[in-house]
Amino acid sequence: MNRYKSSMLSIGIALLVSCHQESEYDASGTFEAEETIISAEASGALKLFSLEEGQSLNAGDNIGYIDTLQLYLRKKQLRSQILSTLAQMPDTHAQLAALQSQLQTALREQRRFTKLVEADAATRKQLDDVSAQVDLLKKQISAQRSSLDITTTSIQRQTSPLEIQVEQIDDQIKKSIIINPVSGTVLTKYAEKSEVVSVGKPLYKIADVSALTLRAYITGDQLPHIRLHQKVKVLTDKTADTYQQHEGIVSWISDKAEFTPKTIQTKDERANLVYAVKIRVRNDGYLKIGMYGEVKFL
Repeated sequence: MNRYKSSMLSIGIALLVSCHQESEYDASGTFEAEETIISAEASGALKLFSLEEGQSLNAGDNIGYIDTLQLYLRKKQLRSQILSTLAQMPDTHAQLAALQSQLQTALREQRRFTKLVEADAATRKQLDDVSAQVDLLKKQISAQRSSLDITTTSIQRQTSPLEIQVEQIDDQIKKSIIINPVSGTVLTKYAEKSEVVSVGKPLYKIADVSALTLRAYITGDQLPHIRLHQKVKVLTDKTADTYQQHEGIVSWISDKAEFTPKTIQTKDERANLVYAVKIRVRNDGYLKIGMYGEVKFL
């Protein structure tokens, strides 16, 4: 009888321990961060590339540049072509000066003959001849000005594509300067100084690890008990028998069920369909991307 009681007591203790272990957490998952891969936007040799894995960067930091010598020489060539084309621009004032002088002379003669006709010292025909000369010169000046304007416009249009090419090169030169776009920690470095890169080649991967996201999975039975912005307890392994505890906030709950991921365990391992949740956890330096975490709903 004593042996029977002892056996039942052992089984009871085992069941209590088992229940306690099962209730230690409600869901588990892995920590992740929003990772950004920064790629080259120009082609050429990396003349300067000053960053290392684990280094913290701020948005806007200048971390290097790609060789821009050929772009600079191409820009100089285009500028020279623009100046050469503009040198063909006609001098409208100089080319109309002779006709303008003749017109002024003809206008004086017209005024003089007008007075002579009024004094009966000249014939009407003489005045008409001078007036016709004035009208002819005005038409010649107008035609010449129109022709010069067309030539000027044509030359300006010839330089317009060249100016656009200069702007394109300026943009390429700007993109040759590597500016870090987001604040965070460098996770992986894909290139080294003096290496020749092409447009689209990854240079490094960066992520903000000041706060990580724990992606966990819950069953349909647990779904009614959690809500957005709910505070939860997040546990990570500290030693073989102890946990590191953090506070987390539910930032996202999936509205679609999915099959249980093989690498994730939930409270009810027999559940076929689960819901993904994201829990935002402020990182005190202990949490790492890919680390497992366990969630206890408060």
